[in-house]
Amino acid sequence: MSDLPHTIAQLRKSYGRAQLNESSAPGNPLALFEQWLQEAINAELPDPNAMTLATVSGDLRPSTRVVLIKGYDERGIVWYTNYQSRKAQELTAVPFAALQFHWVELERVVRIEGRVEKVSAEESDAYFHSRPLDSRIGAWASPQSQVIASRSVLVTNAARYGAQFLLNPPRPPHWGGYRLVPQQWEFWQGRKSRLHDRLRYLADDAGAWRRERLAP
Repeated sequence: MSDLPHTIAQLRKSYGRAQLNESSAPGNPLALFEQWLQEAINAELPDPNAMTLATVSGDLRPSTRVVLIKGYDERGIVWYTNYQSRKAQELTAVPFAALQFHWVELERVVRIEGRVEKVSAEESDAYFHSRPLDSRIGAWASPQSQVIASRSVLVTNAARYGAQFLLNPPRPPHWGGYRLVPQQWEFWQGRKSRLHDRLRYLADDAGAWRRERLAP
């Protein structure tokens, strides 16, 4: 048997780049998220906009995948996808999800939980038409999450839709944005001796945020 399981068990890392204190943390979690996201971008981390999206199917089986944040404001976190994909089907069945950002080099994690809704058609149109041409064609070419015979199916579809739409493909009716409306945020900062900092923000019925510290 390989000694890899033993090697994995012995992997260790000491955290200590920064700290997260209630006295310096903003009262609004969106402000702290924006600060951390900007610091991840400024540090030129690989894919600082990548986030794990967790959904649950109608039979309560969880699944995850990595998507890219494409917008955020007080209403929530936005990404775009195929409305016929597995994630979309699961969000139709259970319209709640969780997001996670992991900025390894900064020893930081942000977790966000809440209900999910589609963004407006106008928002989806605006973002779709800002995408590169090949990405817009790709939205038509890929039957996302469906079984296909080979990669040639995608190539053939892309050629067909490229010839059909030329330089101005419209947004497919099966493609658009989702917004996660946060009900809970958690910010994790690695600390020494595994005594990490964890601050959680919970929304009340009026939309105000309550901040509390969690044990690591």
